[in-house]
Amino acid sequence: MLTPLLVASVGSVAVTRLLELRVSQRHRRCLVERGARIVDDRGFLGMVGLHVAVLTGAILEPLLSGRTVPWWFGASAAGGVFGASLLRVSAIRSLGQHWNARVVDSAALGVVTSGPYRFLRHPNYVAVFLELLLLPLVQGAWFTAAVGSALHVLVLRRRVLLEESVLLAHPAYCASMGDKPRFFPRVGRGRP
Repeated sequence: MLTPLLVASVGSVAVTRLLELRVSQRHRRCLVERGARIVDDRGFLGMVGLHVAVLTGAILEPLLSGRTVPWWFGASAAGGVFGASLLRVSAIRSLGQHWNARVVDSAALGVVTSGPYRFLRHPNYVAVFLELLLLPLVQGAWFTAAVGSALHVLVLRRRVLLEESVLLAHPAYCASMGDKPRFFPRVGRGRP
């Protein structure tokens, strides 16, 4: 039997992903009208498929295995999903119209260095990785968490390399963001 915490966690992530696709489409249209260029990303459908697979696995694996976890473990994992979602929302809000589910070359229209982008180049990817890692753990879907995370590393590696090949072609982006770490903030070295 599925816990209400898992159902709520999976449901909230699924609904936000669907809403984000609509927002992304609207942003993409506006960016193209302002002169931005959509970059061909052959891995996009694979990334979408991975998200769907992890959400599905987070539900199916506990159903099929009958597995449960101690309440404190499930609550901790759900809290981590919530925290990662807050980071993702902060990244999306900071990027504003620049945020997109697709790779769009919009750096010529401005470079965002506020919010979590003060510390990292890719806080949105950190948040999404944590969401997809922790979500299956809310009810002990260990296999989904492990395989999903391993595949997500491959998907994100490809995506980040593509995105950075576009962004680092802009001198303004290099000047503002080039020295910042990709995924993990520097600790103990003052402000980046």
